[in-house]
Amino acid sequence: MKPTSLLSQFRACRPNTYPLRFRQNPSSRLQFKYNNRRQRQQGYVRAEDPNFVSIVDHPPRLVRAGRKHGPGLIVLAFGLGTWQVFRLGWKTELLAILEDRLIRPPLPLPPRIDATAIKEFDYRRVHARGRFLHDKEMLIGPRIRDGQNGYFVVTPLEREGTASTVLVNRGWVPKKFKRKEDRNKEALPQGEVVVEGLLRQPWTKNFFTPDNNPEKGEFYFPDVGQMAQVSGSEPVWVEETMGEFVVGFLY
Repeated sequence: MKPTSLLSQFRACRPNTYPLRFRQNPSSRLQFKYNNRRQRQQGYVRAEDPNFVSIVDHPPRLVRAGRKHGPGLIVLAFGLGTWQVFRLGWKTELLAILEDRLIRPPLPLPPRIDATAIKEFDYRRVHARGRFLHDKEMLIGPRIRDGQNGYFVVTPLEREGTASTVLVNRGWVPKKFKRKEDRNKEALPQGEVVVEGLLRQPWTKNFFTPDNNPEKGEFYFPDVGQMAQVSGSEPVWVEETMGEFVVGFLY
């Protein structure tokens, strides 16, 4: 038995792309192939033929499936439109609330904070006085910024008196400054400092984010409750924006 070549197998299994009139009349198909071969041998180029009309030059033709759209499509379109209107109103109201919180003067952070009420004060400007616990510093990452790999630096702030310790996101550092010893001394302020920032509910984990490993000090997303438990802090997250040692001095 003569072996079948791979090209022959491909030709046998490929779909028939000839027009319907050629499939119904094999002799017309042979004539069509013969004419094409003869034209190529004579150097004929269809694009240069003034009588040639491409399929893209034909006027568009509307093709209907023969089925009329029922009331379900109308109800669906109305529902989507209504949802968009409500969503627009919700986003407009949310932006107005956040803008109002951002332009207000910063509030002193209370000594004790109800973690369940933070949602009502999200993006509210606050300030606090205390001492950074650099020995309990935590890094979240890796996080990309301007094409560089790096980490967010989260340091507990031990406040004066009987006030609780809170978590402060001090900003981003490149990977080469991951170790505290590689940063400037100004990036590790000693003694009492004043921090001004935003009271926030940080971003949450998505489907592709791995789980944190607190035992090894590996955090890939800010789990405030988990980080507070590891550092002995209250589950309160403040993103530093201004202060005696702002983000720009981290490295």
